[in-house]
Amino acid sequence: MQISTHIFYIGVNDHSTDLFEGQYPVPNGMAYNSYVILDEKIAVLDTVDQHFGAQWLANLKAVLNGKTPDYLVVHHMEPDHSANIAAFLAEYPETTVVASAKAFTMMQNFFGTDYAAQRIVAGEGFVLELGEHALQFITAPMVHWPEVLVSYEKTEKILFSADAFGKFGALDVEEDWTDEARRYYIGIVGKYGMQVQALLKKAAALEIQTICPLHGPVLTENLSPYLGLYQTWSSYTPETDGVLVAYASVYGHTEAAAKLLADSLRQKGIAVTVCDLARTDVSYAVQNAFRYSKLALASITYNGDMFPHMKTFLSHLMERNYQSRTVAFLENGSWAPTAAKVMRKTLETAKNLTFTETTVTIKSAVSDASRAQIEALAAELAGEAPRS
Repeated sequence: MQISTHIFYIGVNDHSTDLFEGQYPVPNGMAYNSYVILDEKIAVLDTVDQHFGAQWLANLKAVLNGKTPDYLVVHHMEPDHSANIAAFLAEYPETTVVASAKAFTMMQNFFGTDYAAQRIVAGEGFVLELGEHALQFITAPMVHWPEVLVSYEKTEKILFSADAFGKFGALDVEEDWTDEARRYYIGIVGKYGMQVQALLKKAAALEIQTICPLHGPVLTENLSPYLGLYQTWSSYTPETDGVLVAYASVYGHTEAAAKLLADSLRQKGIAVTVCDLARTDVSYAVQNAFRYSKLALASITYNGDMFPHMKTFLSHLMERNYQSRTVAFLENGSWAPTAAKVMRKTLETAKNLTFTETTVTIKSAVSDASRAQIEALAAELAGEAPRS
């Protein structure tokens, strides 16, 4: 892929990995992105996952057409981007490696050397001159590792954004950007909203026409939607006014209550997504919890606690700094329902959560009394005034 006259894409598509980072389903694969700038000095920007080294080197050689690179720029040391550093330097031993100080420490840990004889340590504001092009480096610690750099090519106004603005999915598959970018961001970067905000503030001072991430498509033309979503996600602002109803059920009675709540909300014109936590991968449930302004949690009581799938879900939310939402509880217990109390206690340390006044308690199966509670909860979530 030719991004411009002097800048080329040499990344690879991965359709062999079923779980990215050992936990995120990627039904449409992954892309590991790498770029080359051809100028008086030639810079290669990042490598790819270890399993695609031969393909990546072949892509690189095709673009170089017999030339030799001067620099290997390492924006991020996670192995899906750095695993082929040693293989690259075995092929091009005279190349100078450009990375942050922390990245070179990680190279020592990964490869047994920090390339002290052939390296440039880049920090905030460092400029790598290539000829007509130059890369200005910006530190981006904890987006989402501590060594991360991004770089800005001022001639063509391109931001090489490391993992920021990335998404799940290979580049040879057509799919909507937002859903898989949201799931990627919330799952992998979501804990570090403050650090992403700091990077966005730096980026706001730049005139950016193109974003080249390390995963997902190169972003061009109108960048406002992408920047706007990153502002929303990193500030923990709800993206959609609506409710995620997430339930954990065994014999179907808690599921029935969750779906009654969802139906009532829809009748009131509220956007709703319903999620069975036992059958939905947690990454999809988590991204929807961050997407919506409200969350309704329905769980059976299990060993005096909440159901294990609900516990896992709430753990993922808390790990990613879930905050600034309204949360409601539905519990079920045949003799001693306690799930609502346990769920609430799990979430009490989260920032700026509002808990509904109505809590639904079901004893075995939905009854007229619990059905009335469900209707009251739907009205509260919809912002309706309570009936006298």
